[in-house]
Amino acid sequence: MIVGSVRAGRLGPAVAGWFAGRAGDRDDVHLDVLDLAEFPLPADLAVAPDTPSERLVRTLGQRLAAADGFVVVTPEYNHSYPAALKHLIDTYREQWFAKPVGFVSYGGMNGGLRAVEHLRAVFAEQHAVTVRDGVSFHSANAADFAPDGRVTTGAAPAAAATALLDRMGWWGRALHRARTVEPFQS
Repeated sequence: MIVGSVRAGRLGPAVAGWFAGRAGDRDDVHLDVLDLAEFPLPADLAVAPDTPSERLVRTLGQRLAAADGFVVVTPEYNHSYPAALKHLIDTYREQWFAKPVGFVSYGGMNGGLRAVEHLRAVFAEQHAVTVRDGVSFHSANAADFAPDGRVTTGAAPAAAATALLDRMGWWGRALHRARTVEPFQS
């Protein structure tokens, strides 16, 4: 799971915590949470070998390569998604190939759905497969989430999370088998 916002006061960790709770109830999901605020990628990727920046880029690449799929937790900023998330996607290439990507979005009245639509096009260019089912929190704020990850106000989109996890599992298994039989090449 990738937490795409790095802003101070962001809602991303609360939303991610809620989704991790749903995923934690399942035997077929194993989450590696990558919070971009904890892993700031260097702006200049032409870094010297064996420097902290180069090790960070290499380590993140290894974590992405090891995943069979990705759930992106994203806000909507200015009708799109955060720059830090775009930088992560653009920094890597093969790590995304033939893997499913699902979305948990939040932000404003539309729940971050415009950000998701933009991300679908970007991930298609990376040869990833975006799943139709997703989760969106409309007009969410910090008061909607308890520290333990529970949604405290309104209805939590638990059914949407279940559908997303079901689809991610199916696509993750199917694409893993396909990559094993015939490695993906662009």
